[in-house]
Amino acid sequence: MVRLTVDLIAKSRHHFKKKRGLSLPDYLKTLTHLHFFSKNIEDIGDLSMCRNLTVLYLYDNQLTHIHNLGFASNLTHLYMQNNNITHIDNLSNLQNLSKLYLGGNRIAVVEGLEKLCELKELHLENQRLAPGEKLLLDPRTLLSLAELEDVFSHWPQLLQMDLIGNPVCKKPKYRDRLITACKTLLVLDGREINELTRQFLINWKASKEAKKKKNRHLTTGPISPHPYINDFYMGQAPLPGHTYSHADVQKWNPQQSLWAQKLKIPLCGRLGHVDA
Repeated sequence: MVRLTVDLIAKSRHHFKKKRGLSLPDYLKTLTHLHFFSKNIEDIGDLSMCRNLTVLYLYDNQLTHIHNLGFASNLTHLYMQNNNITHIDNLSNLQNLSKLYLGGNRIAVVEGLEKLCELKELHLENQRLAPGEKLLLDPRTLLSLAELEDVFSHWPQLLQMDLIGNPVCKKPKYRDRLITACKTLLVLDGREINELTRQFLINWKASKEAKKKKNRHLTTGPISPHPYINDFYMGQAPLPGHTYSHADVQKWNPQQSLWAQKLKIPLCGRLGHVDA
């Protein structure tokens, strides 16, 4: 098993040249970038001596999980695409992480990112999942575009996101809905977001919601106790040929009806044809 450790860093030809004249502990403290991509690395060891690390390249390896990075509070860029990672975890201490590359792994659940408030780019494209398996937003939920819209609230700095090749991309209005949900997003799935397009979609969504609200207001209301009241409440006169019996008329006394008082229904006058 190839394990990334401080000893492996010390033996690396790339880092050996930079190490000249420094003890290993002092050298490790100066490290801001670590380049260990395509090295068949399967595990991450104790790298806590690299406390000033800001960029870590670990793509194209054989990693199956993320761990031992809790020390890297200064880390801003993490490249772990094209590994065999199955879970997103142990990232909560990376408070300054702004770019996270996890495409081409085996991740089935998007989780463990709620504390990454500085996240600006999230890359989760082309997850290699078993047939029938889908990318989920949370262990307790099913694949849902609505939930993907909700999680944007945890990433107020998000500027770029890539989900190409995942089932959520096939959802109706996928792109339109995410553009309106995340006002800071500039690039989605490799395509820039035009600000005029975003504003048009936001206005269209607001207009649609206002129309729905108006329709609900017109079609809902308390059920009145008498057919006459229903006709007036809906703003409609009785339909032609619509009849009411003397018994119905006698049972209803406008003077005793609260609804009649509110609607100011006259005590006389022809509302419709009444059976003789």
